[in-house]
Parts: sequence; structure tokens; C-alpha cells
Amino acid sequence: MSPLDDMRGERLYDYSSPELAESFRHASRLCCRLRSLYPGHPDYRAVLEELIPGIPQSATIIPPFFCDHGHGIRLGEEVFINADCVLLDGGLITIGAHTRIGPKCQLYTPTHPMDAEERRRPVETAHPITIGEDCWLCGGVIVCPGVTIGDRSVIAAGSVVTRDIPADCLAAGNPAVVKRRLWTSSPPDLSPSP
Repeated sequence: MSPLDDMRGERLYDYSSPELAESFRHASRLCCRLRSLYPGHPDYRAVLEELIPGIPQSATIIPPFFCDHGHGIRLGEEVFINADCVLLDGGLITIGAHTRIGPKCQLYTPTHPMDAEERRRPVETAHPITIGEDCWLCGGVIVCPGVTIGDRSVIAAGSVVTRDIPADCLAAGNPAVVKRRLWTSSPPDLSPSP
């Protein structure tokens, strides 16, 4: 197995391997190019599509923007990512359609070993982050490795999301906790399952 396979498979991997180092350099170059562009600039879409293969035409990322690799990011239709966001995509980052990501949000998939001796080595694991459809992450939200945020949920500004958040919830705090349930046209069925 390659270091990329280990990284995507949530296994310990060597991030200094030539394959991953080149992937990181490629993304860093493109993030630097993107920094001088804006949506509507003639080169903006080409750079974005090279950085994040398969990005929908309707998705928008406002520079500056940083990611580790780019090829670990999956965006749905009409996703909007505001300025100064960081998506560390060692693990896959999936963001559902119509989700809004506020400025200075940070999505971290990598995690380093807890053992200090092991942490001296260039190794880490990465755990995927999944954000559902129609979500809103307000400014400055941090999402930690392995977290899933359910459809239509809102995460208040400055929150640190360390655990999964169910669909149709408002969560806030450090660590973020569910403050109340949300719904659009009709309330969700909150009765206990049989």
C-alpha cells in the first residue's frame, strides 16, 4: 500500500514520503496562485479545478484559501466557502450541497500520535470530516478529525466541534454542544424509536 492509501484509510502514514510531499507542494503552489485571484477572474476557475478535481461549477471558494492536498475535498452543488478558510484534507472532507462555510473556518482531518517519542517521527493519521447539506458554519468554526455534522445544522461562530452533531441542530461552544433543534417547514419527529 502507498502512503496515500494509508492516509485515506485512516492508518498511520509518513507525511514526508515523496508521494505525499509532492501532493502537498502541488496544492501549496495552487493555493498561492489562488491568493491573487477572485471569483470571475479569467484564471480563477481553472486554478480551482486543478486544486480540487471535480469541484462543481456552482461551488465558490473566496481566497485566501489553504488545503493540504485538494484532491481530498468533495464539494456539493452551490457550496460557498468564505475567505481565509483552512481545509487539511489528509482524510476526506465532504461538504454537502448548499452548505455555507464562514470566514476563517478550519477543518482538520490529521491527528498526531499522543506518545511524545512517536510524535517526533513524520507520522500521523487522518480521519474524514463530513458536513451535510444546507449547513451553515459561522465564522471561525473549528471542526476536529472524524466529525460528522448532519444536514441543515448550524454551528455558531467560534465553536470547536469535537463530536458529531445530528441533523437539524444549532450547536455552539468549546466543545460545541447542541443548544436546540431546528427545522424548516415542519418539525422533525423527535419521538423515541420503537
